[in-house]
Amino acid sequence: MQDQKKNPRSIWYYYAIVFLVVTLIRWLIMPMIMSAQVKVTNYSEFINSVEADEVTQVQFSDTEIKYITEKDGKMYLCKTGVVDNPQLPQMLQEKNITYTAEIPETPNVFLSLLFSYGLPILLFSLIGRRIIRNFRGKMGPAGLSIHGQGTAKVYKPDEDKKTFKDVAGQEEAKESLMEIIDYLNNPIKYQEVGAQCPKGVLLVGPPGTGKTLIAKAVAGEADVPFFPISGSEFVEMFVGRGAARVRELFEQANKQAPCIVFIDEIDTIGKRRDSQFSTNDEREQTLNQLLTEMDGFEGNKGVIILAATNRPEVLDPALLRPGRFDRQVRMELPDLKGREAILEVHLNRVKTAGDIDVNFVARMTAGASGAQLANIVNEAALRAVRMGRNSVTTSDLVESVETVIAGAEKKNAILSKKEKEIVAYHEIGHALVAAKQSGSAPVQKITIIPRTSGALGYTMQVEEGEKSLFSREDALQRLEVLCGGRAAEEVVFDSITTGASNDIEKATEIARNMVTRYGMSEKFGMMALETGGNNYLGGGGQSTCSPETARLVDEEVRDIIAEAYDGAVKTLKENREKMNELAGYLLEKETITGDEFMKILEGKAV
Repeated sequence: MQDQKKNPRSIWYYYAIVFLVVTLIRWLIMPMIMSAQVKVTNYSEFINSVEADEVTQVQFSDTEIKYITEKDGKMYLCKTGVVDNPQLPQMLQEKNITYTAEIPETPNVFLSLLFSYGLPILLFSLIGRRIIRNFRGKMGPAGLSIHGQGTAKVYKPDEDKKTFKDVAGQEEAKESLMEIIDYLNNPIKYQEVGAQCPKGVLLVGPPGTGKTLIAKAVAGEADVPFFPISGSEFVEMFVGRGAARVRELFEQANKQAPCIVFIDEIDTIGKRRDSQFSTNDEREQTLNQLLTEMDGFEGNKGVIILAATNRPEVLDPALLRPGRFDRQVRMELPDLKGREAILEVHLNRVKTAGDIDVNFVARMTAGASGAQLANIVNEAALRAVRMGRNSVTTSDLVESVETVIAGAEKKNAILSKKEKEIVAYHEIGHALVAAKQSGSAPVQKITIIPRTSGALGYTMQVEEGEKSLFSREDALQRLEVLCGGRAAEEVVFDSITTGASNDIEKATEIARNMVTRYGMSEKFGMMALETGGNNYLGGGGQSTCSPETARLVDEEVRDIIAEAYDGAVKTLKENREKMNELAGYLLEKETITGDEFMKILEGKAV
């Protein structure tokens, strides 16, 4: 059942309303305001005020006397009735009071009507026409009108077309979506078998993994119109407006089938419904309308709904059931091979010099998303321009990775000689402990140049390959490396500083996860003591143990960190001479490579 459209009212209807409003203000409200400011007195009070020299000005008319009095430095407008008193003018002259007689003027009817009615109506009409013009401009001929509250732009296949060549590092996701593309291009072969294409596909993954990009690529590969809209655009202050937007969106999509509708951040309107009293009725109405529209699709009609979210755990179960979102496609962070492919895609858009060591840059960026890798390539191009070159090199990419991780170098930061010495030993402590371990990632770079992130120096380690599983030994070795900086300060200077604050935070997080989530504690074993937080947005989990157990967990975390700290101290004391030699070289150079570090450690000439 379609909504009936009302005919627009005539412009004279609004002129009539303006005329009535102006008349009401001119002849009723304004006289009331003016009369409220005039004090009414009797004639005797007027005479007393004249005799008391309080009156400054008098005006006579046929029906009343208006006069101004001054009391305590304030002026008051008063009026009284007319009394036949021939001596009044002489009394006013003796008191030097100015008095006049009001002379009635014949009003200019044309000017009176012009200023009282014509001018306000003209102003109202000009403002109204400007608002209507702007409103119609926003509606526009292009795009999908959502009840006059904005547009959902329709991307035609030839406009800003994306294909799977523009999407790298998500091969599994592309394989899952190839079936959608094949159905949109060849629906008959599916209909012959009786198969129905999924009505909805939910793209799930961390921010920056390319959910929006791959949705546009699906539309480009299928060569069909693409309707992108954000979930927040359905949220309105007025009741029923969000549901109306959903209805019109699906109505327009059906008209342009086959097509793809993409709803970004669907968790904005698709959150789980509950029976609590403090629910958002408008959001629930919008969700209910979305569920109804997705159920109302006829099979094999050619409208595919793609949606993206990084909070799948908050979505309503009715939205995720088969028949609505039949399939979930995971968009995970790329692995080493995926990062190489993503870097290749973005490097093809910039001018490069020589062979770029893409594998090395990919190993440096473990855990980076596609958006972060694109930012790293762009930062490298900007650095090349700053350095006066017209092409990007591997060194530009390496420096841009360091800039993203630790911030840019602070050119004007000045450390005292003592502070630089402490920072040098701190960073050498990290590197030396890592070098003496058998399974740690090789040291790539050590620097004591302060960074804008607040770090006074850092030690970079780069894994030689990709790791998906970490053993308890790996975690303990990582803890020892983190404790190496503070341990070096204590071994050399017999004191500690605030420089290890970030190391302490990371070490505590690793040790707590070992106890509460990974079952790597001898005391608790395979017992989950904490629920996991959001898989894609991070955040700590929620404790599921009693207060007494929580106290024991804290003690276990403390013991694990203390064990790692003791191991780091032992390693540094056993290699005290090498630590002094390496720290002296780092103080001289300020930045050294992993090769220089290993040569000094092995006693070779640098």
